[in-house]
Amino acid sequence: MKRIAVLTSGGDAPGMNAAIRAVVRTGIDLGWEVFGVQHGYAGLITGDFIPMSARTVGGIIQQGGTVLGSARCPEFMTLEGRQTALQQLGAHSISGLVVIGGNGSQAGADVLAQMNFPVVGVASTIDNDLYGSDITIGVDTAVNIGLEAVDRLKVTASSHHRAFLVEVMGRDCGYLALMVGIAGGAEAILIPELETDPEALAIELRGAYERGKAHAIVVVAEGATYDAEALCKYFEANRDRLGFDLRSTILGHVQRGGAPTAQDRLLGTRLGAAAVECLARDQHGVLVGIIKGEVVTTPLAEVVTSKKLIDLSLFALARALAE
Repeated sequence: MKRIAVLTSGGDAPGMNAAIRAVVRTGIDLGWEVFGVQHGYAGLITGDFIPMSARTVGGIIQQGGTVLGSARCPEFMTLEGRQTALQQLGAHSISGLVVIGGNGSQAGADVLAQMNFPVVGVASTIDNDLYGSDITIGVDTAVNIGLEAVDRLKVTASSHHRAFLVEVMGRDCGYLALMVGIAGGAEAILIPELETDPEALAIELRGAYERGKAHAIVVVAEGATYDAEALCKYFEANRDRLGFDLRSTILGHVQRGGAPTAQDRLLGTRLGAAAVECLARDQHGVLVGIIKGEVVTTPLAEVVTSKKLIDLSLFALARALAE
Protein backbone atom coordinates (compact mmCIF):
# COMPACT_ATOMS: atom_id res chain seq x y z
CA MET A 1 0.00 0.00 0.00
CA LYS A 2 1.30 3.45 -0.93
CA ARG A 3 1.67 6.14 1.74
CA ILE A 4 1.50 9.84 0.91
CA ALA A 5 1.54 12.98 3.03
CA VAL A 6 0.09 16.46 2.69
CA LEU A 7 1.21 19.73 4.25
CA THR A 8 0.15 23.37 4.11
CA SER A 9 2.75 26.10 4.26
CA GLY A 10 3.09 29.87 4.18
CA GLY A 11 0.13 32.19 4.64
CA ASP A 12 -3.19 30.44 5.19
CA ALA A 13 -5.79 30.78 2.45
CA PRO A 14 -9.53 30.03 2.52
CA GLY A 15 -9.97 26.81 0.57
CA MET A 16 -6.85 25.08 1.88
CA ASN A 17 -9.02 22.74 3.94
CA ALA A 18 -10.99 21.80 0.84
CA ALA A 19 -7.70 20.86 -0.81
CA ILE A 20 -6.59 18.81 2.23
CA ARG A 21 -9.93 17.00 2.21
CA ALA A 22 -9.62 16.22 -1.50
CA VAL A 23 -6.06 14.91 -1.10
CA VAL A 24 -7.06 12.63 1.77
CA ARG A 25 -10.22 11.22 0.24
CA THR A 26 -8.76 10.83 -3.26
CA GLY A 27 -5.79 8.99 -1.77
CA ILE A 28 -8.05 6.72 0.28
CA ASP A 29 -10.15 6.02 -2.82
CA LEU A 30 -6.96 4.72 -4.48
CA GLY A 31 -6.34 2.42 -1.52
CA TRP A 32 -3.50 4.49 -0.10
CA GLU A 33 -2.71 5.64 3.43
CA VAL A 34 -2.61 9.42 3.84
CA PHE A 35 -0.80 11.37 6.55
CA GLY A 36 -1.06 15.03 7.45
CA VAL A 37 2.10 16.98 8.30
CA GLN A 38 1.38 19.52 11.01
CA HIS A 39 2.89 23.03 11.01
CA GLY A 40 4.26 22.97 7.48
CA TYR A 41 7.94 22.29 6.83
CA ALA A 42 8.66 22.54 10.56
CA GLY A 43 6.51 19.45 11.10
CA LEU A 44 8.28 17.74 8.24
CA ILE A 45 11.59 18.15 10.09
CA THR A 46 10.28 17.14 13.51
CA GLY A 47 8.26 14.22 12.16
CA ASP A 48 4.91 15.66 13.25
CA PHE A 49 2.85 13.29 11.07
CA ILE A 50 -0.73 12.27 11.83
CA PRO A 51 -2.80 9.60 10.05
CA MET A 52 -5.73 11.05 8.12
CA SER A 53 -9.01 9.26 7.43
CA ALA A 54 -12.17 10.18 5.58
CA ARG A 55 -13.69 11.09 8.94
CA THR A 56 -10.67 13.19 9.95
CA VAL A 57 -11.45 15.62 7.13
CA GLY A 58 -15.22 15.51 7.58
CA GLY A 59 -16.78 18.95 8.11
CA ILE A 60 -13.69 20.99 7.22
CA ILE A 61 -14.56 22.06 3.67
CA GLN A 62 -16.41 25.15 4.91
CA GLN A 63 -13.70 26.21 7.37
CA GLY A 64 -11.16 28.94 6.69
CA GLY A 65 -7.47 28.58 7.53
CA THR A 66 -5.83 25.16 7.61
CA VAL A 67 -6.51 22.32 10.03
CA LEU A 68 -2.89 21.17 9.60
CA GLY A 69 -1.47 24.52 10.66
CA SER A 70 1.34 26.51 9.09
CA ALA A 71 4.61 27.97 10.37
CA ARG A 72 7.81 29.59 9.17
CA CYS A 73 10.76 27.22 9.13
CA PRO A 74 14.21 28.80 8.70
CA GLU A 75 15.74 25.41 9.46
CA PHE A 76 14.37 24.01 6.20
CA MET A 77 16.50 26.57 4.37
CA THR A 78 19.59 24.67 5.49
CA LEU A 79 20.92 21.47 3.92
CA GLU A 80 20.83 19.76 7.32
CA GLY A 81 17.16 20.67 7.75
CA ARG A 82 16.24 19.31 4.33
CA GLN A 83 18.12 16.10 4.92
CA THR A 84 16.32 15.67 8.25
CA ALA A 85 13.00 16.19 6.46
CA LEU A 86 13.88 13.46 3.95
CA GLN A 87 14.88 11.15 6.80
CA GLN A 88 11.51 11.73 8.48
CA LEU A 89 9.66 10.99 5.25
CA GLY A 90 11.66 7.76 4.91
CA ALA A 91 11.09 6.81 8.54
CA HIS A 92 7.33 7.09 8.01
CA SER A 93 7.51 5.20 4.68
CA ILE A 94 6.08 8.18 2.81
CA SER A 95 6.49 7.80 -0.95
CA GLY A 96 4.87 11.05 -2.12
CA LEU A 97 4.16 14.54 -0.76
CA VAL A 98 1.57 17.19 -1.63
CA VAL A 99 2.52 20.77 -0.73
CA ILE A 100 -0.33 23.30 -0.59
CA GLY A 101 0.89 26.90 -0.60
CA GLY A 102 2.34 29.87 -2.46
CA ASN A 103 5.75 30.98 -3.73
CA GLY A 104 7.84 30.15 -0.67
CA SER A 105 6.07 26.85 -0.15
CA GLN A 106 6.62 25.80 -3.74
CA ALA A 107 10.27 26.83 -3.55
CA GLY A 108 10.56 24.32 -0.70
CA ALA A 109 8.73 21.72 -2.78
CA ASP A 110 11.16 22.32 -5.65
CA VAL A 111 14.11 21.74 -3.33
CA LEU A 112 12.67 18.35 -2.32
CA ALA A 113 12.04 17.54 -5.99
CA GLN A 114 15.68 18.33 -6.75
CA MET A 115 16.62 15.88 -4.02
CA ASN A 116 14.64 13.26 -5.96
CA PHE A 117 11.66 13.03 -3.63
CA PRO A 118 8.25 12.77 -5.38
CA VAL A 119 6.40 16.01 -4.59
CA VAL A 120 3.46 17.82 -6.20
CA GLY A 121 2.53 21.43 -5.40
CA VAL A 122 -0.98 22.88 -5.17
CA ALA A 123 -1.38 26.58 -6.02
CA SER A 124 -2.69 28.34 -2.91
CA THR A 125 -2.18 32.00 -2.00
CA ILE A 126 -4.58 34.92 -1.65
CA ASP A 127 -2.01 37.15 -3.40
CA ASN A 128 -2.52 35.36 -6.76
CA ASP A 129 1.14 35.95 -7.56
CA LEU A 130 2.10 32.33 -8.19
CA TYR A 131 3.22 31.42 -11.70
CA GLY A 132 1.47 28.39 -13.18
CA SER A 133 -2.15 29.17 -12.30
CA ASP A 134 -4.53 31.88 -13.47
CA ILE A 135 -6.21 31.87 -10.08
CA THR A 136 -5.04 30.37 -6.79
CA ILE A 137 -6.86 28.99 -3.76
CA GLY A 138 -8.06 31.77 -1.45
CA VAL A 139 -8.16 34.61 -3.99
CA ASP A 140 -11.91 34.64 -4.57
CA THR A 141 -12.68 34.75 -0.84
CA ALA A 142 -10.13 37.53 -0.27
CA VAL A 143 -11.59 39.59 -3.12
CA ASN A 144 -15.10 39.23 -1.73
CA ILE A 145 -13.99 40.24 1.78
CA GLY A 146 -12.31 43.33 0.32
CA LEU A 147 -15.38 44.11 -1.73
CA GLU A 148 -17.65 43.90 1.30
CA ALA A 149 -15.40 46.39 3.10
CA VAL A 150 -15.55 48.81 0.16
CA ASP A 151 -19.34 48.53 -0.05
CA ARG A 152 -19.68 49.30 3.65
CA LEU A 153 -17.26 52.22 3.54
CA LYS A 154 -19.12 53.78 0.63
CA VAL A 155 -22.11 54.27 2.92
CA THR A 156 -20.23 56.33 5.50
CA ALA A 157 -18.11 58.03 2.83
CA SER A 158 -21.26 59.28 1.11
CA SER A 159 -22.77 60.41 4.41
CA HIS A 160 -19.74 62.55 5.26
CA HIS A 161 -18.59 63.46 1.72
CA ARG A 162 -15.16 62.09 2.46
CA ALA A 163 -12.38 60.23 0.70
CA PHE A 164 -11.50 56.83 2.11
CA LEU A 165 -8.49 54.59 1.53
CA VAL A 166 -8.92 50.83 1.73
CA GLU A 167 -5.65 48.91 1.90
CA VAL A 168 -5.80 45.29 0.81
CA MET A 169 -3.22 42.52 1.00
CA GLY A 170 -1.26 41.11 -1.92
CA ARG A 171 2.41 41.62 -1.05
CA ASP A 172 4.08 42.85 -4.25
CA CYS A 173 1.18 41.93 -6.52
CA GLY A 174 -1.70 44.32 -7.24
CA TYR A 175 -4.23 41.68 -8.30
CA LEU A 176 -6.42 41.90 -5.17
CA ALA A 177 -6.47 45.70 -5.24
CA LEU A 178 -7.33 45.74 -8.93
CA MET A 179 -10.20 43.25 -8.64
CA VAL A 180 -11.62 44.83 -5.48
CA GLY A 181 -11.32 48.29 -7.01
CA ILE A 182 -13.09 47.37 -10.25
CA ALA A 183 -15.85 45.36 -8.56
CA GLY A 184 -16.30 48.04 -5.88
CA GLY A 185 -16.40 50.98 -8.28
CA ALA A 186 -13.40 52.71 -6.70
CA GLU A 187 -12.40 56.18 -7.88
CA ALA A 188 -8.71 55.22 -7.83
CA ILE A 189 -6.61 52.06 -7.52
CA LEU A 190 -2.95 52.02 -6.48
CA ILE A 191 -0.85 48.93 -7.23
CA PRO A 192 2.86 47.99 -6.93
CA GLU A 193 3.14 47.47 -10.68
CA LEU A 194 2.67 51.21 -11.30
CA GLU A 195 4.28 54.17 -9.53
CA THR A 196 2.07 56.06 -7.07
CA ASP A 197 2.00 59.84 -7.36
CA PRO A 198 0.18 61.42 -4.39
CA GLU A 199 -0.26 64.70 -6.26
CA ALA A 200 -1.90 62.92 -9.21
CA LEU A 201 -4.15 61.07 -6.75
CA ALA A 202 -5.22 64.37 -5.18
CA ILE A 203 -6.18 65.67 -8.63
CA GLU A 204 -8.21 62.52 -9.32
CA LEU A 205 -10.07 62.80 -6.02
CA ARG A 206 -10.83 66.50 -6.48
CA GLY A 207 -12.07 65.68 -9.97
CA ALA A 208 -14.48 63.12 -8.54
CA TYR A 209 -16.09 65.75 -6.31
CA GLU A 210 -16.19 68.26 -9.15
CA ARG A 211 -18.13 65.69 -11.19
CA GLY A 212 -20.72 65.59 -8.43
CA LYS A 213 -19.70 62.46 -6.57
CA ALA A 214 -20.65 62.25 -2.90
CA HIS A 215 -17.63 60.17 -1.96
CA ALA A 216 -14.28 58.92 -3.17
CA ILE A 217 -12.91 55.44 -2.54
CA VAL A 218 -9.27 54.57 -3.14
CA VAL A 219 -8.18 50.92 -3.06
CA VAL A 220 -4.45 50.62 -2.40
CA ALA A 221 -2.33 47.47 -2.43
CA GLU A 222 -0.09 47.00 0.60
CA GLY A 223 2.94 46.81 -1.68
CA ALA A 224 2.23 50.06 -3.56
CA THR A 225 4.88 52.81 -3.62
CA TYR A 226 2.75 54.64 -1.03
CA ASP A 227 0.67 52.38 1.21
CA ALA A 228 -2.35 53.64 3.13
CA GLU A 229 -0.33 54.91 6.09
CA ALA A 230 2.16 56.78 3.90
CA LEU A 231 -0.60 58.34 1.82
CA CYS A 232 -2.50 59.54 4.89
CA LYS A 233 0.67 61.12 6.26
CA TYR A 234 1.35 62.85 2.93
CA PHE A 235 -2.17 64.26 2.66
CA GLU A 236 -2.19 65.34 6.31
CA ALA A 237 1.15 67.13 5.91
CA ASN A 238 -0.15 68.95 2.81
CA ARG A 239 -3.75 69.46 3.89
CA ASP A 240 -3.71 73.25 3.57
CA ARG A 241 -2.48 73.01 -0.01
CA LEU A 242 -4.46 69.95 -1.11
CA GLY A 243 -7.65 71.00 0.61
CA PHE A 244 -8.61 67.68 2.21
CA ASP A 245 -7.24 64.66 4.03
CA LEU A 246 -7.94 60.94 3.88
CA ARG A 247 -9.36 58.30 6.19
CA SER A 248 -7.90 54.82 5.94
CA THR A 249 -9.00 51.27 6.65
CA ILE A 250 -6.31 48.59 6.54
CA LEU A 251 -7.86 45.14 6.10
CA GLY A 252 -4.66 43.20 6.75
CA HIS A 253 -5.16 39.61 7.81
CA VAL A 254 -8.94 40.04 7.91
CA GLN A 255 -8.78 39.07 4.22
CA ARG A 256 -7.40 35.65 5.13
CA GLY A 257 -10.28 34.84 7.45
CA GLY A 258 -13.85 33.77 6.94
CA ALA A 259 -15.46 30.81 5.26
CA PRO A 260 -14.19 30.06 1.74
CA THR A 261 -16.51 30.94 -1.12
CA ALA A 262 -18.00 28.24 -3.33
CA GLN A 263 -15.33 29.00 -5.95
CA ASP A 264 -12.48 28.47 -3.48
CA ARG A 265 -14.03 25.25 -2.19
CA LEU A 266 -14.37 23.93 -5.72
CA LEU A 267 -10.89 25.08 -6.71
CA GLY A 268 -9.30 23.53 -3.63
CA THR A 269 -11.17 20.29 -4.30
CA ARG A 270 -10.16 20.11 -7.97
CA LEU A 271 -6.50 20.91 -7.34
CA GLY A 272 -6.16 18.63 -4.31
CA ALA A 273 -7.60 15.67 -6.19
CA ALA A 274 -5.47 16.45 -9.25
CA ALA A 275 -2.30 16.46 -7.13
CA VAL A 276 -2.98 12.91 -5.94
CA GLU A 277 -3.77 11.82 -9.49
CA CYS A 278 -0.36 13.17 -10.53
CA LEU A 279 1.34 11.00 -7.91
CA ALA A 280 -0.75 8.03 -9.04
CA ARG A 281 0.63 8.31 -12.59
CA ASP A 282 4.14 8.94 -11.27
CA GLN A 283 4.15 12.59 -12.35
CA HIS A 284 5.89 14.78 -9.79
CA GLY A 285 8.11 17.83 -9.48
CA VAL A 286 5.17 19.87 -10.75
CA LEU A 287 2.65 22.44 -9.58
CA VAL A 288 -1.05 21.80 -10.14
CA GLY A 289 -2.97 24.92 -11.16
CA ILE A 290 -5.82 26.24 -13.28
CA ILE A 291 -5.22 27.88 -16.66
CA LYS A 292 -8.15 28.87 -18.89
CA GLY A 293 -10.45 26.80 -16.72
CA GLU A 294 -8.48 23.59 -17.09
CA VAL A 295 -6.33 21.79 -14.52
CA VAL A 296 -2.71 21.90 -15.74
CA THR A 297 0.74 21.08 -14.41
CA THR A 298 3.84 23.29 -14.56
CA PRO A 299 7.34 22.15 -13.57
CA LEU A 300 8.23 23.47 -10.13
CA ALA A 301 11.60 24.63 -11.45
CA GLU A 302 9.72 26.90 -13.88
CA VAL A 303 7.26 28.08 -11.23
CA VAL A 304 9.95 29.29 -8.81
CA THR A 305 11.99 31.07 -11.48
CA SER A 306 9.15 32.83 -13.31
CA LYS A 307 7.19 35.97 -12.48
CA LYS A 308 3.44 36.16 -12.85
CA LEU A 309 2.21 39.41 -14.39
CA ILE A 310 -1.19 41.01 -14.00
CA ASP A 311 -3.24 42.29 -16.92
CA LEU A 312 -2.66 46.06 -16.86
CA SER A 313 -5.43 46.60 -19.43
CA LEU A 314 -7.76 46.06 -16.47
CA PHE A 315 -6.17 49.08 -14.79
CA ALA A 316 -7.06 51.20 -17.83
CA LEU A 317 -10.60 49.81 -17.64
CA ALA A 318 -10.84 50.76 -13.97
CA ARG A 319 -9.79 54.36 -14.72
CA ALA A 320 -12.34 54.65 -17.52
CA LEU A 321 -15.14 53.36 -15.29
CA ALA A 322 -14.20 55.72 -12.45
CA GLU A 323 -15.66 58.66 -14.38
